[in-house]
Amino acid sequence: MNDTKNLDWFLISLVIAISSFGSLIIYSTQIYKQGTDWQSQLIMVVIGSIILLGLSNYRYELLLKYHWVTYLITNLLLLAVIFAGTTVNGAQSWINILGFQFQPSEFAKVGLIISLSAFLHYRDASKLSNFLPVIAIVGLPWVLIMIQPDLGTGLVFGAITLTMLYWANANLGWILLILSPLISAFLFNIIFPLWLIFVVAMILIAWFTLPYRFKHIWALITLFLNYLAGQLGHIFWDLLKPYQKDRLTLFLTPEKDPLGGGYHLIQSRIAIGSGKIYGNGFLDATQTHLNFVPEQHTDFIYSAIADQFGFIGGITILIVYWLICWRLVMIAMRSRDNFGSLLAIGVLAMIAFQTIVNIGMTMGLAPITGIPLPLLSYGRSSLLTNFIAFGLVEAVANARIMKIAKSR
Repeated sequence: MNDTKNLDWFLISLVIAISSFGSLIIYSTQIYKQGTDWQSQLIMVVIGSIILLGLSNYRYELLLKYHWVTYLITNLLLLAVIFAGTTVNGAQSWINILGFQFQPSEFAKVGLIISLSAFLHYRDASKLSNFLPVIAIVGLPWVLIMIQPDLGTGLVFGAITLTMLYWANANLGWILLILSPLISAFLFNIIFPLWLIFVVAMILIAWFTLPYRFKHIWALITLFLNYLAGQLGHIFWDLLKPYQKDRLTLFLTPEKDPLGGGYHLIQSRIAIGSGKIYGNGFLDATQTHLNFVPEQHTDFIYSAIADQFGFIGGITILIVYWLICWRLVMIAMRSRDNFGSLLAIGVLAMIAFQTIVNIGMTMGLAPITGIPLPLLSYGRSSLLTNFIAFGLVEAVANARIMKIAKSR
């Protein structure tokens, strides 16, 4: 059993502090509606803190023996959602067990991090023979998530995968080639000349980074996949729900539908702007307390923070997230093995990507994808997932320090 004094208490303090502050903000958004979500969130903070401390003493390397079991459970839960899930806000992402609803796609993020960390621990991603199987491992749960459909979680999966591949010494050119079909799907149908330039660049990357013996074949495959992605862009667009289409386009010009799809963003920007430098004060901000901003206790909680605490409050939240990410990088760099390092980097990718996209969408800098703000947004499944993730990271940090102490 490891000693708790060896934990990264600075990181633990940041995680518990910001999640507790989230409960306070949720309370402020529901005070006049007599909502009780803040109580559920606070209870989950307490439960999550206990789980975090418990996992911090866990021998995380044991997960290597059971990572395929973790992968199997992850996919079975996602499959169960398709057949027995309930629909909330247009996505069939929830399972109801004995009156308690939980979201398997949230826990799947940690499951994916564990699975990829274990696979890349044994196989360096610098070799193409090890790089390609990772795409297959991610592909199955990603498809199951997109069937729900849950576009936000699908994007998080992509961010986790690409970041972990880069950390595992994958060629940067290969990572760009993976992204290229997605980019082509947009450019082909919007700016065709720019698509041509982009495809030429991808062909050159394939030519110079992929195995020499198959250069011509790889170049043709790159051209074909990017052309196919462009053609399929129309089909995928038609498969999206109307609200998903609005989320992807109206962030650029929300004024086109001020009372419909653009309403969320317009009101969010007004709330953030009304906070000015120091904010309107806790429980005194009219934009927040008159409920002008929809979903302000979940996806748009950052606007409630800026409305009440202003620029100072908003920038303080960003600093806290930066400090959390900094500690995750330090733990990853100092880990005693590749598995622990990859676990920490996977959690970093999950937290950083969700934070950037969520705060960006509240300001109109990114599409509204339904991605929650980690540790702050209301959501028991999301919050518990984050605490589990940080618990595993603390186990990595604790084991490293214990090893150093024993070596002395």
